[in-house]
Order: sequence, then C-alpha cells, then structure tokens
Amino acid sequence: MTLLIGLLIFSFLVTGILIVPFINLLYTLRFQRRQQTTRDAFGKLTPIFDYFHGKKAGTPVGGGLLVIIVVSLLFSIILPLLRLGGLTVTEVYPIIDEVNVIFFTFISFGLLGLYDDLMKFFGKEKKFFGLRLRHKFVIQWILALIVALLLYVNLKIDILYIPFIGVFTLGIWFVPFAAFTTVSFANAFNVTDGLDGLASGLLMIALFGFWVISASILDTPLSIFLALWLGSLIALLYFNVFPARIFLGDVGALAFGATLAVVGLLLGKIMALVVIGGIYIVEIASSLLQLSYKRIYGKKLFSVAPAHLWLQHLGWEEPKIVSRAWLAGIMLAIFGVWLAVI
Repeated sequence: MTLLIGLLIFSFLVTGILIVPFINLLYTLRFQRRQQTTRDAFGKLTPIFDYFHGKKAGTPVGGGLLVIIVVSLLFSIILPLLRLGGLTVTEVYPIIDEVNVIFFTFISFGLLGLYDDLMKFFGKEKKFFGLRLRHKFVIQWILALIVALLLYVNLKIDILYIPFIGVFTLGIWFVPFAAFTTVSFANAFNVTDGLDGLASGLLMIALFGFWVISASILDTPLSIFLALWLGSLIALLYFNVFPARIFLGDVGALAFGATLAVVGLLLGKIMALVVIGGIYIVEIASSLLQLSYKRIYGKKLFSVAPAHLWLQHLGWEEPKIVSRAWLAGIMLAIFGVWLAVI
C-alpha cells in the first residue's frame, strides 16, 4: 500500500506540473467552450441550459486528454520497472490481457470523445466527418462490444455476483450485459459532467472505493492503474472545481465513464458499481425519463433535466449542488465497498 500511495502522489505531481502549461496551450489552440445555442436529442432548443451555462463560454476544454496521456505513459513506464526491480506482482487475470482491456477502454473511448470535441469546436458538426448523436452512439456500442469480448474471451469473465443472493453464470450473455454497462456509464458520466467539479469529484470518490477493493484482492496492475488515475485526477480537479479553469470535454467524460464501468466488471462487483456510481445513474435516468416522456406524450415530465440542472432551475447554487452530490457520493462509496467485501 505504501508503494501505491507513493505512485498516487507521483502522478499528482506530474499532472500538477503539466496542467498550467496545458491550459495555456488550449488557449493558444482556441480549444475553448463556445457561446452557442444548444439543442436536445429531438433538435429542440434548450434555453434553460443555455441560461445557466452561457457564462462558461471561453473556458478551455480537454482536461481529460491530459489525464489519459499522463496515466497511460506513467503506467507503461512504472509497471515494467517495478517488475524488473523484483516487485512481486500479484494478478487475478493474465496481466497482459488485463492491461489490454483497461487501456483499450481508456484510450479508445477517449479518442472517440476527442474526435467529437474537435468537430464541435471547429464548427464541423454537420459536415461529412462530423459525428451526429446516433453515429457516436453506434461507435460507442462497437467499442463496448470489443471491450466485452475481451473480458469474456481473454479474461474468462462470465459471472454476475449479487450480494445476499448469489453468483449467476451468464455465459455468452455476459457480452451484451458488459457492453450495455460500459455504454451506460460512458453516457451517464457525460450527462453528469455539467457543473464544475461534479462528475470528476464523484469519480475521485468512486475510484477511492474501487482502489480499496482492488487492493484487498491483491490485483496489482489494477491497483497501480487506479493509483495513477486518482493522483492525476486530483490534480485536475483542483482546476476543475468552481469556477473551473478547465473542463474535461467529451474526451474525458466518455473515457472515464466507460473505464469506471470496466473497473467494476474486472472486480466482479457490479452491484458495488451500481451503488458507488449511484449519482451518475440518477443523472442519466432523469434525462432518459425526460426524453421518453417527451417522445410518448409530447411534453416534459420535469421542467428541465438532468437532475443537476433541475436543481439549478429550482434556485440551488452550483457549488451547493456539487458539494452535496459529493457528500452523497461518499456515503454511496462507503456502502458500495461494504457490499463488495461482505
């Protein structure tokens, strides 16, 4: 555990050194949130969203890219060095296959989000190479199915454990289940990433919970990855809290949400994932309910969605929403870890 804490601190320091020059680079490249009129999934204007988020225009976007680069590079250097230095690496799965599925998810979903960010910022959403919502959703499913097959074929994972009930063997049905979980959390994270520090702060809390679980089952590669991810994320979060100096962007939101789901699947703790990621589920559920109700009945179920925007509309200040979501996230993480270890 001493080594893991040291790696977390090291990752924090590396990201902390790089992040200010990275923010300045984003300003130079004009990779910034733009003042624009947004539309929902039905193409209708969203004036309430624009009212609350218009003041965020001009803030650099792409913090997730820095985290992905730092964590990927540090992991690729540190794990081989530790093995050469004689560290005993305990593993639950074949180490190469486990690392492949983690970083395939982390990088592929990040690249998808980065491409989407590039198209939005340079005004090419409607051109041939731009990604519409349905295109992005299809690509997410393709990537998620690849991830699920890697988990099922290479790592031989096909079970679902429900606390107090038992273990269920899903067989080949694990593949669509894992793909659905991955896509769901990728989009849930993206929906939650609407207030300064909300999604990234909840992720920090969730990762601490899963870090405890991974250390308890002696999964060294996963524990090292989570330590590096946590350290880098905490450094980013310092600049992402209200008022944010940098946003994650889709590059971070899609990568982080999908990888969080894969961490839960690797640990075999799907119920812990559902509980620890409870705020993300509430956020996307409120959006899906709103969209479904509008499609069926032609009117809104809520005045506005997702849940954090609804609270803003009720008059809650942004820092108040975020801090209380973090508190809820802490209690959910404690409960989720308890479920995972019983």
